[in-house]
Amino acid sequence: MLFSRDIGIDLGTSNTIICDKKGRVIIREPSVVAVDVKTKRVLATGDEAKAMIGRTPGSIVAVKPLQSGVIADFDMTADMLRSFIYRSSKRSLFTRTRVVISIPSDVTEVERRAVEDAVRSAGAQDVELIAEPMAAALGVGLPVFDATGSMVVDIGGGTCDIAVTSLGGIAACKSIKIGGDALDEAIINYMKKEHDLLIGTNTAEEIKLKIGSASSYDGEGAMEVRGRNLSNGLPKSIEITSQEVREILSQPVNEIISAICEVLEITLPELSADIIDKGIYLTGGTSQLRGLAELISSKTKIAVHIPENPLDCVAIGTSIKLRRAR
Repeated sequence: MLFSRDIGIDLGTSNTIICDKKGRVIIREPSVVAVDVKTKRVLATGDEAKAMIGRTPGSIVAVKPLQSGVIADFDMTADMLRSFIYRSSKRSLFTRTRVVISIPSDVTEVERRAVEDAVRSAGAQDVELIAEPMAAALGVGLPVFDATGSMVVDIGGGTCDIAVTSLGGIAACKSIKIGGDALDEAIINYMKKEHDLLIGTNTAEEIKLKIGSASSYDGEGAMEVRGRNLSNGLPKSIEITSQEVREILSQPVNEIISAICEVLEITLPELSADIIDKGIYLTGGTSQLRGLAELISSKTKIAVHIPENPLDCVAIGTSIKLRRAR
């Protein structure tokens, strides 16, 4: 007799989250692989790989195998998934692994096949794909199978997926390659251009989390930023304010809001009425940017909600899909 091991996976650009079929998070780790460039051997994945950044010999590099929500390096992604799936539960020779995994809503057939093949290479026998916004809507607890419209905006590390769901399908959607990574990149580029200062992605993320915002907030302040002076190569520190960071982030934030408005414009009137009643739901790590929900609400004139666990909604949704498939 074969025992089945069912897991749901949110394969994100920044983080990979794995849930069991009961919706419990069993793996939450960065989508990072540490590789020996000489031997091409994978040395570590997830938290262990991220901890190696900047603390290893030059022959070891940390790689993000996913870019903008799609697989950039097939072998690395398969190795990373294999490690995560192996660690997610006990295996035996008589275990059959069944996986539901999320993908951006606008991926090509080639990209869909790459995800499916990577999961099979990692040891899964049965693989089912689900669009990220549909998984997010399930994870939030929205009535996606009813004849009513629900709108979810999933903002992750690499992509922003926007969808209106009804009767178990997606009635209107749009995916743009803007997320937390784009916000970090905007901060890095600004520091180079305006302050002649080179900073890394970890520093940019720290700035975003500490004083970043989409609209003004109480207790605004400033923070010291350290990096390398691009003119002479020496260490340099500057002070940056909350208002300055908000202006840096305004362009990518406005692109997200424009995409939301575009989806609302192509949504059927009956479904639009449902969305006005229920509001828009934000999920994903970047949804927690200060003032983002309030800014979206002011621009769309629709209430915006952020669930208690926005980072886990997609993974929880994949586990709900697992249970419904039984």
